[in-house]
Amino acid sequence: MEWIVAEAPVPYPPAVTWMEDRAAAIRAGTAPECVWLLEHPPLYTAGTSADPADLLESRFPVFKTGRGGQYTYHGPGQRVAYVLLDLKVRQPDVRAFVCQLEDWLIRSLADFRIAGERRSGRVGIWVERSEGREDKIAAVGVRVRRWVTYHGVSLNVAPNLEHFDGIVPCGIREHGVTSLADLGQSVGLPEVDRVLKDRFIEVFG
Repeated sequence: MEWIVAEAPVPYPPAVTWMEDRAAAIRAGTAPECVWLLEHPPLYTAGTSADPADLLESRFPVFKTGRGGQYTYHGPGQRVAYVLLDLKVRQPDVRAFVCQLEDWLIRSLADFRIAGERRSGRVGIWVERSEGREDKIAAVGVRVRRWVTYHGVSLNVAPNLEHFDGIVPCGIREHGVTSLADLGQSVGLPEVDRVLKDRFIEVFG
């Protein structure tokens, strides 16, 4: 198992090409499974279920992508974790894999005293706010090809939350977005990375 941390923001198209190549190598048995931790420059991605009406303002580049889900923002201050695993040798169950990703995020948030929660019918991790409001703190969007996973999760550490205003995040209009910083947790990406790695081992072995 390899952990890779990008030192500078990675443009989206080269990241997708890298994932596809690495997934093929994992499938062929010529490369180990890996988690790639990175940031992207500001951009929007449209998953396979994206509704064009949910793109409110093309203030950043928009990329169509093969992952599941709808519109998502990526940018500085957000930790993206691309997870490339061979489910054939683990558990060939995509729903179980998504559940594990959510468990991973929930356990990681708990280290920062944040109660991340699932919501029925809504992918991702949510945080209860005041007056019945709920905000999304982490997104999940994966693709699986011949049992090798790629794409993964994004956790809002300290992004500019106004950058989400150009889309309806994940097609959900009645709730907002939040971050560790927005919730009063001032932590850097290296600390977040350490927690993510520790909790990943707990969930995935």
